[in-house]
Amino acid sequence: MFHTLSVVSLPSTACEFATPSLLSRPLNSPPLQFELFAKDPSTGARRGRINTRHGSFETPAFMPVGTQGTIKGVTPDHIAATGSECILANTYHLMLRPGEKTVEHLGDLHRFMAWPGPILTDSGGYQVFSLAKINKITDEGVIFKSHIDGSMVHLNPHRSMEVQNALGADIIMAFDECPAANAPPEYHTVAVERTLRWAEQCIAAHARPDDQSLFGIVQGGTNPALRQRCAEGLIALDFPGYALGGLAVGEGFEAMKAVLKEATPMLPATKPRYLMGAGFPRDIAVAVAAGIDMFDCTLPTRNGRNAYAFTGNGPIRLKNSRFSREEGPIEAGCDCYACRTFTCGAIRHYFFAGEMLGPLLVSVHNIRFFQRFMADVRRAIADGTFGRFLLEDPRCLQGPSEKK
Repeated sequence: MFHTLSVVSLPSTACEFATPSLLSRPLNSPPLQFELFAKDPSTGARRGRINTRHGSFETPAFMPVGTQGTIKGVTPDHIAATGSECILANTYHLMLRPGEKTVEHLGDLHRFMAWPGPILTDSGGYQVFSLAKINKITDEGVIFKSHIDGSMVHLNPHRSMEVQNALGADIIMAFDECPAANAPPEYHTVAVERTLRWAEQCIAAHARPDDQSLFGIVQGGTNPALRQRCAEGLIALDFPGYALGGLAVGEGFEAMKAVLKEATPMLPATKPRYLMGAGFPRDIAVAVAAGIDMFDCTLPTRNGRNAYAFTGNGPIRLKNSRFSREEGPIEAGCDCYACRTFTCGAIRHYFFAGEMLGPLLVSVHNIRFFQRFMADVRRAIADGTFGRFLLEDPRCLQGPSEKK
């Protein structure tokens, strides 16, 4: 049976393009409002909408990643035309270059990125722990070496909030510790306790709570008890939304699936739930079934720059010789600019000729692929058929081992 939670008009088709737009909302309203429209009867999947100061986005949502203040190789107009409604930027990279004060001076991220719609920034924590040459980790923060000039940089909850407040994103993330998947169990325990302490410090340091919504991040690796401990501690702090961190970092699909099944129901049903960094369609599908509302990943553009195109029948490698004289589009029936305008043969040529157009076109197609997938996911939830969609749609099986 289809369970209606409230009566709200929904997008009429899965292929509607959603251009970012400003909402007319009272200035004294909360900076984030989460509306739940429907829940699938056979899974935990939810259909909703998140409203921010700079517009709204439909959930479940996939958010393209603009690491250094731009979604690499693709213009904002291209991104809007794919149906993307909310995008990401990276605190770690923008803090180091050009510096958050420069971004603030140039009009904050919305002006800097030429994106008037919703923007989310991560805390910088994941990049520090995964990319930087760390010198020291303590409860006072992390000291690491800049990958740009080798200088020593100190990042802690207060500094992360300072940077994110200056960047001006609509949704910002608490500074957390994200251990490697294979870290010893005792270290995951230390990281959870540190994440909880840092979460309190982030709330205290957050200077723009009326403009920006701060989300907490649940850590704990694959240990359900640690996830429970972290979730309960964060819920007690009453964040506007919650993320599951520390997944898709090498633990494996089945382990991630088990964590999602256990940990997602721990989070408040009335607030947005965000799975950080997991981006294959298979990952998104099982996370939606568990009740996750928000996703981000660099996969569409990173793979696009390498001629790896997602399609409904599985990904294809456009550098393969069989595409050299292919007259058809990347994917029959796709309505993206690349598929409406170019042949596979032409796109393959651009890659071998070193032309920037090749990576741009496949990136645009891949982002549109993900947005079409998410629109179909939302429609299935609204129809009460997501359980069947999960079993029957071949996109829900696409993971990192798929090749063509």
